[in-house]
Amino acid sequence: MRKYLNLAIFACFGALCIVSVADAVCPVCTIAIGAGLEGMRMLGVKDVITGLWAGGLTVSLIGWTANYMHRHNVTGWFWYLLNVIIYVGLLAGVYFVPRGNPIVKWWENCMWGIDQFLLGVLVGAIVFILMELWYMRIKRNNGGHALFPFQKVVMPFAGLLLMTLVFWLIIKYLPTIGIVLC
Repeated sequence: MRKYLNLAIFACFGALCIVSVADAVCPVCTIAIGAGLEGMRMLGVKDVITGLWAGGLTVSLIGWTANYMHRHNVTGWFWYLLNVIIYVGLLAGVYFVPRGNPIVKWWENCMWGIDQFLLGVLVGAIVFILMELWYMRIKRNNGGHALFPFQKVVMPFAGLLLMTLVFWLIIKYLPTIGIVLC
């Protein structure tokens, strides 16, 4: 029952996040990443892989909100910094909320001396940003047009998917050859 309740809450939150125009990051990409994140958590996927998608989702939401603020003439570095702080704080909530039984326990699982979820978030955020920058460069070099339909969606999604495969291979095969991950 709890799985269905979580899924319903996630669907409602996703529906509320959809706006009519979003130039910073595509809403379809944001919803796809969010659905992937919740689905992986339900299936018991390793925290580093879940963290990849959480990092991508966080960057997507930060960009979405910054674009909304820009369209509504919200200026000043303070508001954009506050945007970043709020979303990163919400992401950090997986370590602290609910207080008695957090979703992710700090340092319960580590990889290369870093908490798996935190490592995944950092790598996912960096990959998402790099893929967005690459997309903007491709678009600029192509006369302001994408190379193919939905390229803005495909590139960040493909980057996160590729990193998921890389970390899955690391988790699966490095311990078999004697390399300790933690």
